Amino acid sequence: MRRWSLVCLLSIGVIIAYVDRTNLSISLASVDFKSVFHLTDRDRGMLNSAFFWTYALLQIPAGFLVDRFGVKRPVALGLLFWCGVSAATAAASEIGQLLGLRLLLGVGESVVTPGSLRWIRYNIEEHRRGLAVGIYMAGTKYGPAVGAPLAAWLLERYGWRNMFVILGAGGLVWLVPWMLLERGDDRDLERESSQHAAPALPFAALFRTRIMWGTLIGTFCYNYFVYFSMTWLPAYFVERRHLSLESMGVYTLFSFAGMATVAIVAGFVADWLIARGADAVTTRRWFTIAGFLVASTEVVGAMAESTDVAKFFAVVSLAGLGLATANYWALTQTLMPGAAIGRISGAQNCASNLAGAVAPFLTGWLKQATGSYTAPMQAIWIILLVGVGAYAVMVRRVRP
Repeated sequence: MRRWSLVCLLSIGVIIAYVDRTNLSISLASVDFKSVFHLTDRDRGMLNSAFFWTYALLQIPAGFLVDRFGVKRPVALGLLFWCGVSAATAAASEIGQLLGLRLLLGVGESVVTPGSLRWIRYNIEEHRRGLAVGIYMAGTKYGPAVGAPLAAWLLERYGWRNMFVILGAGGLVWLVPWMLLERGDDRDLERESSQHAAPALPFAALFRTRIMWGTLIGTFCYNYFVYFSMTWLPAYFVERRHLSLESMGVYTLFSFAGMATVAIVAGFVADWLIARGADAVTTRRWFTIAGFLVASTEVVGAMAESTDVAKFFAVVSLAGLGLATANYWALTQTLMPGAAIGRISGAQNCASNLAGAVAPFLTGWLKQATGSYTAPMQAIWIILLVGVGAYAVMVRRVRP
C-alpha cells in the first residue's frame, strides 16, 4: 500500500510540474497578456520553447544526481525550487524576465522524471511496472488536462499575475506526504538487485547500440506531438477554431485526460498479457506502435474545415497516443540495465524535451511563415510516422 501510494504521489508531483509549465501557454492565448509584453508569434514560440532548453540539457546530469544520491532529497529540493520560480513569474514586467524565469523553471523540474522512474525501477516488479509507469505518466497528461482549464479560470477571474502565484505556491503542499512516506532506500535496493544481475554495459557504451538510438528517436517523435498540444493547442482552439478561453480549456482537458486514461488502461492490459506469458518486449513494442498510428489521425482534423471534426480528432489522436505512453517507458526499463536507469531515463527524457524545445519554436516559425496552422500540423503527422519506424525497426531485443 505504501509503494502504490508513492506511485500515485509521484504522479501528483508530475501533475504539479506540468501545471507549472502549462500555465504560460494559457497566458499566451490571452489578448491582455500578449499586449502587455507586445508578443509576436515568434516571441510566443520562443517563450514556449525556453523552458525546454535548460530542462532537456539537464536531464542526463539529473539522472547522474539521483543515481548517485538517491531519489528522496533531490526530488524534494527540485519541487521547492520550481514552485518558487513559477510563483515569481507574477512579478515579470518584460519579455527578458519571462525568458529567464522559464529557463529557471526548467532547472527546477529537470530532476522529477529521472528520479521518479528510478524509484519505480527499484520498487515495482516487472509484471506490475507497466501499470506503475502508466499511473506516473498519466500525470504528465492530467497536468495539462487539469492545468489548462484551471489556469484559464483563474486568469479570467483574478488576472494572470494572481494565477501564477496561486498555482506556483499551491504545489508546495506535495512536500509533506513525500517527506513522510518515502524512505530514501532506492540505493540499498539497487545494491541488493545488482548482486543477482549480469554485468551491465557502461553507460557510454549504450550509445553504440541500435536500441538506444531507436528509443531516443521514438521518444522525440512521441513528444513532438505532446508538446505541440501542450504549448500551441490552446492558441489553435482559440485562433483557428474560434473557441472561447473557457471552451478551449474544456477541450484541452478532454484531449489530455483521454490520453492519461488510455495510458493507465494500456499499461494494465500490457501487464496482464505479460503476466500470462506474453513476451514483455514484443507486447510493449506493439502497444507503442499502435499508439503512434492512432495519433497520426490528427492530420485529419487539421485538414478539416469543420470545427466539430477538428475537435473530435484532437481528442482521439491524443487519447490514442496513450496506448504508447506507459509502454514505451516501461520498454526502456525492460531492455536497459538497472544500475544506470536514472541516467538512461535522463537521456530518454532529454530526447523528449528536445522535442519540447523544437515543437513550439518550429510551430511558431511555420505559422508566421505560412499564416496558418496547416503546415505545423502536417509536420506532426510526418514526425509521428518516423516514430513508428524507430520502434518497428530499431527498438528490438538483440538476439545472440
